[in-house]
Amino acid sequence: MAGSVKSLLLMFLERGRQGMRNILPFAMAALIVLCDPAHGETPPAFSGMSYLDNGTVRLGINLDIGGAITYLSQSGTDENIINSHDWGRQIQMSFYGGPTPYFPDNGKKPRDSWTFLGWNPIQSGDTFNNPSEVIAHSNNGKELYVKCIPMHWPLDDEPAQCTFECWFTLENNTVRVRSQLNNAREDHTNYAARGQELPAVYTNGTYYRLFTYDSDQPFTNGPVRQIEKVWDTSIPPAEAPGGPWDSWYATENWAALVREDDFGIGIWTPNTFAYKGGFAGTPGAGGPKDAPTGYISPTRQEILDHNIQYRYDYTLIVGQLAKIREYVYEHADRTTLPDYQFEHDRQSWTLAEAEGQGWPIEGTWVVTFTSEQPRLIGPEAFWKAEKMPTVYLRAAFDTGSKSAVLRWEGLGGSGGGQIRFDVIPDGAVRTYAIDLSAAEAYRGLCTRLTLLPETDGEDGRGVTIHGLGFTKPPA
Repeated sequence: MAGSVKSLLLMFLERGRQGMRNILPFAMAALIVLCDPAHGETPPAFSGMSYLDNGTVRLGINLDIGGAITYLSQSGTDENIINSHDWGRQIQMSFYGGPTPYFPDNGKKPRDSWTFLGWNPIQSGDTFNNPSEVIAHSNNGKELYVKCIPMHWPLDDEPAQCTFECWFTLENNTVRVRSQLNNAREDHTNYAARGQELPAVYTNGTYYRLFTYDSDQPFTNGPVRQIEKVWDTSIPPAEAPGGPWDSWYATENWAALVREDDFGIGIWTPNTFAYKGGFAGTPGAGGPKDAPTGYISPTRQEILDHNIQYRYDYTLIVGQLAKIREYVYEHADRTTLPDYQFEHDRQSWTLAEAEGQGWPIEGTWVVTFTSEQPRLIGPEAFWKAEKMPTVYLRAAFDTGSKSAVLRWEGLGGSGGGQIRFDVIPDGAVRTYAIDLSAAEAYRGLCTRLTLLPETDGEDGRGVTIHGLGFTKPPA
């Protein structure tokens, strides 16, 4: 627990809600600190709320809990959309990595109900009510910045070996957010990719109607779909049938939680298609400190190296459901095709039966095989087959095999297929034009590419990737 009076009082207030039997010990502790000069500690450098208001929306971050978003409303009103029942709510950064379960070197053990999360730093604080520490903050009235040391959600008072940074700006009825993870883990193990919340969004119980578009004709004003998953919170999350939340493929890259009158908050994340969300508790009632809550999270599988700097952006949209979708339509780039150039990062590609060279990526992605069935797995995408008849792969194969396979997936598990193509496995960089249109199964809507290098199984085999996509590289 942080050593300030304010932090202790915050813990007292939170745990007081858990039952009257807990109030007296924390009240006495708070009084001891307030009255005993020996406990006169320096208050935190950054505390309280920090706001931006452009006359249309009002945004507030809480510097007592890592700078997470705890307030969002229309300007001139006091109806806060955001839920802060515990430190796992708010709108905040949250990441997942190995090992699972995660036991730090000091011997601490995660709370039993959260062991399945593994390595899990979050922006606000931990499940034991210890808040994250803000170490930098600025607000010039136009841009708000915050940097914190996050806590591991499943552990008691365990700061993570990383920092989180966020930049916030307002434009009309939107909040534009840039987020960055700066990892500095002492554990250099190459852990497998995990699904990341980019970010986690929690609303009050009155914002319970969850809508999205997840069909096969995006940007045509087709009917939206209501996600009706409700989690009975008397059941632990790991035991909830089908999991606590629903998942879907957001082909327009947005979702929204709204009230009965269709007013609420939307989140838009260009080129992020995997979403999850739902409602926990009894829908239709409850404020910022009550248990019922709506939830949305755009997600993506990512490898988080021990020293990675990982960035993502998103936009929050406040307004009527129709206006939320209208904003996305006005700002989305609807013509993008898969095009991955590995100049500075992995482009959200992940690995199976293989290992990369780690972070940073400098112009190429070097992959070494760890079995005879390596796979390089692309991120979720969305394109029509006829729009990309040829994929250009610039790579160097050191595989001992003269062929490789490129696989594609169809929307909703339908369709999909693969094509085998010739390679020269001498370790020299070449551009391979892969004619997908020659495959009879390459038709309709596609959602992901996977590269399967074929190998003779000798130790040290691998492939170095420069780029893969619809763009033909220069000769």
